[in-house]
Amino acid sequence: MLNCLTAGESHGKGMVAILEGMPAGLKIDVACVNKELSRRQKGFGRGKRMQIENDSVEIISGLKNNLTLASPLTLLIKNKDCSIEKLHKVLAGRPGHADLAGLLKYGFSDMREVLERASARSTVSTVAVGAICKKLLSEFGIIVSSRVLSVAGENTPAGIKDKISEAISRKDTVGGVFEVAAKNVPVGLGSYVQASRRLDSRLASAIISIPGIKSFEVGLGLGFAVSFGSEVHDAIYYKKNKGYNRKTNNAGGIEGGISNGEDILIRACMKPISTLLKPLDSVNIHTKGFAKAATERTDTCVVESAGVVAEGACAFVLADALLEKFGTDSLKDIKSSYRNYLKRIR
Repeated sequence: MLNCLTAGESHGKGMVAILEGMPAGLKIDVACVNKELSRRQKGFGRGKRMQIENDSVEIISGLKNNLTLASPLTLLIKNKDCSIEKLHKVLAGRPGHADLAGLLKYGFSDMREVLERASARSTVSTVAVGAICKKLLSEFGIIVSSRVLSVAGENTPAGIKDKISEAISRKDTVGGVFEVAAKNVPVGLGSYVQASRRLDSRLASAIISIPGIKSFEVGLGLGFAVSFGSEVHDAIYYKKNKGYNRKTNNAGGIEGGISNGEDILIRACMKPISTLLKPLDSVNIHTKGFAKAATERTDTCVVESAGVVAEGACAFVLADALLEKFGTDSLKDIKSSYRNYLKRIR
């Protein structure tokens, strides 16, 4: 199965990801990975760091002639701003950030040691790995995408832009809700036999682990709580040329921890960024006296880019479940197994 280990600090030399378990024979286009990294940097409300970094990946192992070798892929994204040794100390924690909890946990005397790794800069690794996983999924016709549903309660492009503009003028931040959709996912990914193998639990873990994500739901989500079962469960039909199908998809493509053949739909809430240019009250960790929270270079809104990161996280989980179901060694053999499976279930 797929394993991923990431490393790197926000203002260190770079971000690294090691992806193990990708089958042999998958053609990788670095330009496609860089395109995903570029998408992560976009969106109205992004901060000055996005003007400094021009994220691009260097794959330093696991490829020959742009084909995967089934050995670990090592992905390196260098930081242009690598000033970690020169940056000021952080002595007043930002409410909503890992600053204080991390300092108390590890016994540091400077919160810089916490925020450098806790920073959402780490999501470049998620996106780069996700781009590789998207390439694998595309070999089976599976497409993963995202869209912003709302920002600060607004759900129209004009309303969203106005809210972000207001937050900029107030030196504040805003969060929102995005949706990730995975189309053409076959029935049978994941399993009900153990909690850790359920597809929805794996997706939940991957999405909630993205910095700043505070809620997660599948399909109708909280809508199930205010409805009768007869109103929300997706009736089952059968057509010779289509097989089993549904007219609705309130389940979001997952039943009993298993993909059911419908599009997988998940939503998540990205909280407002914790760093405020008008900082909240805090405490100086050395004097224990009143202080305003630390300020760092920050964004006003990252809901759109959080959706891109979530695409990568979702793609990793789906790719892992696909390989779990159909094999892990050779892309050619996996495709053969996949075709035979589709014949059987039809």
